[in-house]
Parts: sequence; C-alpha cells; structure tokens
Amino acid sequence: MALLLLKEVMIRPRFVRNVSLGFHVASTVHRTVLKSTYDGNFILIRRFLMMPSVFDVCCLHYQNSSVHFSTDVAPVRLCWEVSSQEVVLKRLETALKCQQVDEAWEYFFDYKKLYGFPEKSLVNRLITELSYSSDPHWVRKGCDLVLLISKEKSGLLQRDVLTKLSLSLARSQLPNPATKILRLMQEKDMLPSMNILLLIVLHMVKTEVGTHLASNFLAQICESFLQIGAKDRNRAELMKPDSTIFNLVLDACVRFKLAFKGQQIMELMPRTGVVADAHSIIIIAQIHEMNGQRDELKKYKAYIDQVSPQFVSHYCQFYDSLLSLHFKFNDIDAAGELIWDICRHREKSEKKNPQKIFLIPIGSYNLKAGLKLQIQPELLQKDTVLKVESKQELATFRDGKLVLSNRALAKLTKGFKRVGSTSRLSKLLVGIQKESCFSRGTNMCSDVVEACIWLGWLEFAHDILDDTEALGALVGRATYMSLLAAYFRRKMLREAKALLKKMREDSMAADLPDKMVVTACLSEMVNDNSLASNESDLVECFIHEMRNEEAVPSVVYKFNSSIYFFCKAKMIEDARRTYRRMQETQIEPTVETFTNLVCGYSSLGMYRDITILWGDMKRNMECGNLSVNRDVYEYLLMSFLRGGYFERVMEVIKYMNKDNMFADKWIYRSEFLKLHKNLYGNLKASEARTKAQTNRLRYVLAFRKWAGID
Repeated sequence: MALLLLKEVMIRPRFVRNVSLGFHVASTVHRTVLKSTYDGNFILIRRFLMMPSVFDVCCLHYQNSSVHFSTDVAPVRLCWEVSSQEVVLKRLETALKCQQVDEAWEYFFDYKKLYGFPEKSLVNRLITELSYSSDPHWVRKGCDLVLLISKEKSGLLQRDVLTKLSLSLARSQLPNPATKILRLMQEKDMLPSMNILLLIVLHMVKTEVGTHLASNFLAQICESFLQIGAKDRNRAELMKPDSTIFNLVLDACVRFKLAFKGQQIMELMPRTGVVADAHSIIIIAQIHEMNGQRDELKKYKAYIDQVSPQFVSHYCQFYDSLLSLHFKFNDIDAAGELIWDICRHREKSEKKNPQKIFLIPIGSYNLKAGLKLQIQPELLQKDTVLKVESKQELATFRDGKLVLSNRALAKLTKGFKRVGSTSRLSKLLVGIQKESCFSRGTNMCSDVVEACIWLGWLEFAHDILDDTEALGALVGRATYMSLLAAYFRRKMLREAKALLKKMREDSMAADLPDKMVVTACLSEMVNDNSLASNESDLVECFIHEMRNEEAVPSVVYKFNSSIYFFCKAKMIEDARRTYRRMQETQIEPTVETFTNLVCGYSSLGMYRDITILWGDMKRNMECGNLSVNRDVYEYLLMSFLRGGYFERVMEVIKYMNKDNMFADKWIYRSEFLKLHKNLYGNLKASEARTKAQTNRLRYVLAFRKWAGID
C-alpha cells in the first residue's frame, strides 16, 4: 500500500501543487511509512522516499511551531530524519491538547518505535491525560505505560503524575494496577504524602480484593519504615503510617470478615509505634471477637470502664463484642458480671489527664519480648474519613446509658437455664430492672417469665416467679394467670394447685372461687394461643436462640485460646500437645486452630512441621469439616515458599485457583527473589541428577511462571 501511494506521488507531481491537497497526500504517505515500520518494510520505503523526484512535491518548513508549505517547482531536498520526528511530535502535542487519548496513544508509540521516548514533559502529559480519562480502559493503559517506562527509562517518571494515576486507578476500582503504581513509587522513593495515600487506600478498601492489596501494601510500608528507621530516623518519620490509615484497613478487614489479616495488621501498630485511638479500639475488639480471642479483649476493659461520659456511647461495640465472647465460651458467670457492670455504668467526673496513653500486651503479660500496643481511649478524631460500622447486637445506647437488647436477655436466660442457676438469674434480672437497663423499658421480669411459659419452660418460669418475689420485685397478676393456664393446659394439676394456693396467699386470687379461677384460666389459654401468632420481640429472640445453637462448641474456643497463648509465648510444644489433645478427644479443629499453629510454627522457622499440619488440613477439608479462607492460604503459601517446599506451594496455589481466590503475586515474587533468586537458574530438566531434583525443578519452574518471574 505504501509503495502504491509513493508511486502515485512520483507520477503525478503537479497533482499535489495544491497546498491543502499536498499536505493530505504527504500526511497519508507519512502515516503509511510509520505503519510500515511494524512489518519490517521501513528501510526499503525510506530509501525509496529519499529520491529527489519525491521531494520535488512539497517542502515543509517549521517556524515558531507552525507548518508552512511551499509550491516552488524547484526541487528542494527534505531531511526525512528531522521532519518526520517533528511531525509526529506535533501531532502528539495536538492530540494531548485536544484530550484525544486514543490518538495520543497511537502517535506516542509511533514515535517511540522510530525514535525512542519523547521528552519528559510529553511523557508525563500523556500519563496525566490517561489518568483523567473517564474510561477505566485508558486509566489501566496509563498503568501499563508507566510500567513500560519504569523498565526502559524510569527517569522520565514524576512523583505527582504517578500520584494522580494511582488515585485514578483506585477511584476506578482497579486496586491491582493502583497497588503496582504505589509499589513502584515506593521502590523509587517517591511515595506521596500520607494524606494522599489515605485517599488512595480509602477507595481501595471498598472491595475485598482491594482490602487484601491495601493490607499487604500497608505491611510493606511498615517494613520499609522499620528498615529505614534503623539508619535514618528523620527520613523514616516522613513515611510513618498513622492511626487513620490503619483504621481504614482494619475496618475493611472486619467488613469483609478477614479476621486473620486484621490480626496481622493490628500487630504492626506496636511495631511501628502507632497509637490506637478510640476508633482503633472498637475495630480491634471486633477482630478479637471474630478470632475468638477473649483473653486479649479482656485486657482493654479496665481502661474502657474509666472513659468520660461522652465516650460511653462510642464503646457500646466494645461491650457488645466482649459479651458475645463470654456467651461463646459458655461463661455465663462472666456474662452476668459484665451485664451488671454495664447496668451500673454511672457518669464519671472529667479526668485531669484524658490523653494518657496505656500499654496493652499482645499475648501473655509475662512475655519480655512481646509486643505492647499503645492505646489512647479518649482520642477520637472527629474529622476522620472513617465511618466505623457497628453491629451492636447485645448492648446498645439509649437515653444516655448502656442497655441490653432482647437478644442479650434471651442468651442470658438460656445460659442460666443450661447451668441450672435460677436464683442467680433472678437476682440479675431484678437488678437490671431496678437500674432500668433494658432496652424495652417494661417489666422485664414479667417479660422473661412470659417468654419461658410460651417456650414450655414452666418449672423454670415458676422458680423465677418465686425468686423475684423473694427479692421484692413486683410481678403482675397476669403473669401468674398465664402460668396457671399453662399448667391446666398440660394437665399439671398438682403444680396448678400449688400455684393457686400461692396466689391466694398473696391476695391475687383470694376473692375468686375455684370455678371463676378455672374460667379465667381457660380465657388465658385462648389469649395464649393468640400470642403464638403475634410473638413479641423477646419471644422471637428466644426462638431464634433455640433454633440457632452456637455452631462452634465452647470447648473449641477454649482449646483455640490456649493454642494462641502458647504460640505467642513461643511455647510450641505446649501448643502441639493441646492440638493433639483435641484430636484425641475427637474435637474438630477450626480454621482458627490451624491458623494459630501455622503462625506459631512459621515464627520459629518450623516449616517442615507446617507440611504435616497441611496434611491434617487437607483431610479435614476433604471430609467437609473445614473451610479454609484466603488468609490461611496466604500464611501457608508464604511459609512453604520460605521453607523451599515448592510442591506444597503449587498445591496451595491449586486450591486457591479452584476456589477463585485472588493472590497478590507481587509479595510471593519478592519473597522468592529474596530467598531463592538463583535456585536452579541455569539447570535444565535434562541435567537433573535424581528424580527428586527433577520434580523440584519442575515445581520451581511452575512457580516462576505463575509469579511472572521469567
């Protein structure tokens, strides 16, 4: 095609004497020449164009960035090397000025193919225009261009341009490319300020994949901060993360149920010296709740109990999480004690030093080398971009005080019934009622008895009535009549007679003959049947608790808590024995069990033991007793990679692919290059000496291909 156009120009030189038409033909020839570079014909056509007869057609003069044409018949030889370069640059500039990113993209690579990268300003203008595009396709193209430039001529890149691009990628919900740009900026020591980085993370954590990437990048920043801080404290302070960025990532971990990822990020706070504020504490409380770490959460209570009145509503979530763990551990006494503390929560005088910082150990108090998290319970940043979502299913805030929900009352009653301690329940119910610590604000004792009657717990309801009366609490006549009607319905005449005698002694039925009592009870039975179709909120909560028993037995929480403690204390043999005891007693381990063990083994470099543990995990997965999440796979993958067990590495990757789980390949690629960069670098499969070496080489090559190293 190019040769045909050139032939037309040579044969009919007069045809192009018209200026505009000549420019059109010359442009067409020029574009064709540029395109021909991609199929290898450029050299032939270029030599053909240098013939004098061709350049008799027109001459391009560039003055003050303007194009002038000459129709002078006298042949003037054109220097192709200069003019073609300037033509493409002019068109690139025009496309950028008109915000035509598709044209600019094409002209940019035309120029690069012929002459290399244009000047720095044009490169960065193109990246900026791609960043401002409303089409995510072109924003992603901007990332591709930056990665290409970083490999070939990284000096062209500017900090502010990369910052705009990473923010645009995050806004377009492209967290993976956004993270690539951020990692490139960190590698070049060009990270944006913490305020800008905060905005980028804010957009990234809107998705689960973005939360994983933001978590890994935050961990990467913390590691760099620690490394640089050992050499240059002043420089390190410029890149130190603050509590707000930690809160954003931790809150997203809670939102997407990434409990172990949240645990990992939380433990970076004491390592980097970041102080946990009031937002941090309630997010950390939710993470501990998800991981079943009651002992860790209990450490905060003494400090939370002392906060000023204006912070009481903020810490509802903390009490909710702690109360939930008490119920999960089936520690009904601790639950009752916490409820009593909540009800007696009184306004306190203002503190002299509300900004005091406290230290909370992670793991045992006795660990000398253990981490200690700094907390400031009364530091609440009101201008933060974070909006923490709280579930508050058990404890709420109403009329200036903490109160219990219907669900909490149902759990409490059910728990005391299970342990057979009616008197303690009755005492607590009376205390709650006196303190007006119930969300409904009604006669709570009567409500509980009515709910027990409806569920058929008649003897239990009768015991509560007797206990509450002995404690001086008033229970209405209607409640006694409901119980009496239930006795008649079940033909429990002896119990009905005893209750009726009690009612007459208390002057609740003294003036009624037996016939009228029976009639009233029959009427009460009708009313009771109507109640069944219009269940109260409290009765519904009781039914929900009866139908939805705790999926994980309380004994499992206790075992996991012990294993977590031993792993944090580096007492790995004790952790192993606890795990074996679970197996001997046929208690199914949970994902928390295996995660704690993997982390414990990995912290001591016991990677071979993790391979044995992985075998147990696969057996439980095949039996349907275990569902492994992405966080655990990430721990396993990193541990096997560090230990050099590449067959296990590819096995874990296979499981992740099967479940369509996202993998942040960058962190594994970096770890491989740090530890195994030259592993089998020059060895071919045919040169392997043993079958084991052949297999290992195969898995190493498979990993390198998966991670994009080769």
